[in-house]
Amino acid sequence: MTQSASDQSLASVVAELLPFLRRYARALTGSQQTGDRLAATTLEALLTDRSIFDTASSPKVALFGAFHSIWGSVGAPVQDGETGFGAKAQMHLSRLTENTREALLLNTIEEFSPKEIAEIMQIDASEADHLLSVADKELERSVSGKIMIIEDEAIIALHIKKIVTELGHDVTGVARKHKDAVKLAAQARPDLILSDIQLADGSSGLEAVNEILEASGDIPVIFITAFPERLLTGERPEPAFLISKPYTEDQVRSAVSQAMFFASSAVIEPT
Repeated sequence: MTQSASDQSLASVVAELLPFLRRYARALTGSQQTGDRLAATTLEALLTDRSIFDTASSPKVALFGAFHSIWGSVGAPVQDGETGFGAKAQMHLSRLTENTREALLLNTIEEFSPKEIAEIMQIDASEADHLLSVADKELERSVSGKIMIIEDEAIIALHIKKIVTELGHDVTGVARKHKDAVKLAAQARPDLILSDIQLADGSSGLEAVNEILEASGDIPVIFITAFPERLLTGERPEPAFLISKPYTEDQVRSAVSQAMFFASSAVIEPT
């Protein structure tokens, strides 16, 4: 294979993986703008030095490893006022063991194995295992708040409600249709919205959420979709938090815990 063909092949692979790097970066920062900027910086670095692809166990590990090299060098580069990270999120983060959020997201949302996480984060495998063992408890007990669920499938809605209440959050209610969602949000403003994309009345969950946000201001939103890459292009206003269908319980728990860092100031005390 010629160098030109090799470059084209690598570019194609990276293009397929880029939406998922955006998802990870957005979840870390709580911001589409900041997350996408970090992903772009990663790509710029790879244009200069692509050697990591020659040594990594897979292209996806290489891409996320390059991102982590940048993330580790700049810290949490989220500017107050720009993303809503601010004092509340900083307070929550100060209570966590370093790198637990990263390890948990890599494992539950991006589905990397502990061995791959160790490679990405450039740590020992035993340290990766330790981070994952403490991540769940620390994140679950860090913040609590009010969560609104927009989901037209009753069984799924009940399952999600069970997950978030077990995390220590209150559920303001479940809406199946666009108009019901808007009405519910007006009655009790949530700290976080967890929404399906397609609703029972044929309307879009995106449209319902946009109407709620116009009336209620910034509220973190987690969208559930079978096609997350369609909402990770970076070409328009897009959500910071996404769960892929079919989802696992761990993915919901992780996404909710991460998103609540950018919403609630209430602290759940250890039991």
